[in-house]
Amino acid sequence: MTLEVLGITVLGVFLFGYIIVASIDFGAGFFNAFSTVTGKQHILTKVIQRYLSPVWEVTNVFLVFFFVGIVGFFPKTAYYYGSTLLVPASIAIILLAIRGAYYAFTTYGGLKHKRYTILYGLTGLFIPASLSIVLTISEGGFVTMLDSGPVLDYWTLFTSPLSWSIVVLSLTSVLYISAVFLTWYAQKAKDRAAVSLLRKYALIWAVPAIITAAGIIVEMKGHNPEHYQRLVDVWWLFALSVVFFAGTVFLLWKRLAYGFAFWLLIGQFTSAFLAYGISHYPYLMYPYLTIYDSFTNKAMATALVIAFIAGLCLLLPSLYLLLRLFLFNKAYVQGDRNDHA
Repeated sequence: MTLEVLGITVLGVFLFGYIIVASIDFGAGFFNAFSTVTGKQHILTKVIQRYLSPVWEVTNVFLVFFFVGIVGFFPKTAYYYGSTLLVPASIAIILLAIRGAYYAFTTYGGLKHKRYTILYGLTGLFIPASLSIVLTISEGGFVTMLDSGPVLDYWTLFTSPLSWSIVVLSLTSVLYISAVFLTWYAQKAKDRAAVSLLRKYALIWAVPAIITAAGIIVEMKGHNPEHYQRLVDVWWLFALSVVFFAGTVFLLWKRLAYGFAFWLLIGQFTSAFLAYGISHYPYLMYPYLTIYDSFTNKAMATALVIAFIAGLCLLLPSLYLLLRLFLFNKAYVQGDRNDHA
């Protein structure tokens, strides 16, 4: 395995970790806001707040690692993506700041106003939508190289079916992942009403999530035929993803083994993530940028790999302790403790 492949693999691990952890966080905030609007906050709010309290401060650690790593390993990404992502990235940063400020004031300052809860929930939809633009741009056809540098064609971006397909997939996936996990978490809390409601949400969002994923592959055929063909070449990973998806939905439908259903969901998204990553290789942005022509020097790459692997070795045990001491601690999850991480 070359240093370039090792570097992008390490970054992929952090990116996938962020996708899963952030999806649960964003979806939880949305479901909390939705329950407030629909008058069902008495069912969901306690369970969701018990989940969010220990983890809201650590969610963005994965994202920070990824962004530091992508610029460290592949410095040219700052040139190609820096100016093109100025607007969407700025929006995402502002929304992340709003989420952090809201939760800090809610947790430690007693801020409970309904409108702020709704705003917090909506940011959970807008953030993945704004961040998903990165995937769209990476497919090529949206950036023009001028003498002054890369320029993003906003008209093409906002009128592209592929662009909106990716945005919709990001939203449906966030809500699906979050609903499945929270169903399991509510079961751990022995909250039958919350389990019933969250299970319904998980089943509702399962179908749009799989349909939009298939829709992106269809749109890719016309937008980027080279990537589409490479996607077809790894069809077996997508088939495996569908099998995992069917298992998750079956267990939810039958009200069985919600924990195992969530791990099947992880398998589903892992398979799809691998298929996308393998088929996208070696491009970081079609057709201008690959992992080979933008890689840092060997000494820096070696240091970064060691640092990131060490960071992962610290982060994973920390998350394990967080799960053991808080999220899946019997006294905490059932509301007998009110600790904050």
